[in-house]
Amino acid sequence: MEEFVGGNAVYLAIAAFLILAVFLGVRIVPQSEKYVVERFGRLRAVLGPGINLIVPFIDTVKHRISVLERQLPNSRQDAITADNVLVQVETSVFYRITEPEKTVYRIRDVDAAIATTVAGIVRAEIGAMELDEVQSNRARLIERIRDSLANVVDDWGIEVTRAEILDVNLDEATRAAMLQQLNAERARRALVTEAEGKRRAVELAADGELYAAEQLAKAKRVLADAEAYATIAIAAAIKENGLEAAQYQVALKQVEALAAVGKGQGKQVVLLPAAALDAFGDAFRLLKGRGE
Repeated sequence: MEEFVGGNAVYLAIAAFLILAVFLGVRIVPQSEKYVVERFGRLRAVLGPGINLIVPFIDTVKHRISVLERQLPNSRQDAITADNVLVQVETSVFYRITEPEKTVYRIRDVDAAIATTVAGIVRAEIGAMELDEVQSNRARLIERIRDSLANVVDDWGIEVTRAEILDVNLDEATRAAMLQQLNAERARRALVTEAEGKRRAVELAADGELYAAEQLAKAKRVLADAEAYATIAIAAAIKENGLEAAQYQVALKQVEALAAVGKGQGKQVVLLPAAALDAFGDAFRLLKGRGE
């Protein structure tokens, strides 16, 4: 046995070396990672997911970098708006490493660098906006922060996937002033609404009166048309039948008027002038003449 081992020691050593070389030369990279390979201290390659081959004993896997999306711890930073209001902004940033060779050789502490950059960008962006604009245009502020941050971290091989402003806190004095302003604005809106209601009521009343006047004018116009038609008809009758037709109409109206006077309620005494009796006689004679 010793003679076999001694005679084949060289072959065994070569076999062991080959096995070790294969073991060191084959690298299986998970889907969620990338390997940074160095050769004698210099960047050699970046290995992607799957089976990769490197030169054993010369190339070494120096860094294993996760490409999964990461979230920075939520951070708070103070900022002063353009109208000199102190606010405390809470932010959250999500990012992932896309180029590990830049991240490894250009920045030491990625999380700290991104957090510092976010704080500076947030202060700069909020400093250019008033408080009301910060509160009402938060989506636009987030977009500006994300774009500015993306331009900075691009040199580090990092992609910012999300940047959010979770909260904007104010001090107690500012909150009290804003609450007072809000109450005043609500009172103003209530007064404006009441005034608008009164104005609308006046407009509707005026419209109603105008409509009534228009309808009354239309009624008067219809009556006038009817009277004009009646006048034309009487004129045509006079022209055709002579003056007796007109006298007959006058006598008939006198009789109708006297009949209306006599229709009063209760017991009453009606005094008739002497001309009234003549009116009855004239109407009778005219009616008798028309009958003949």
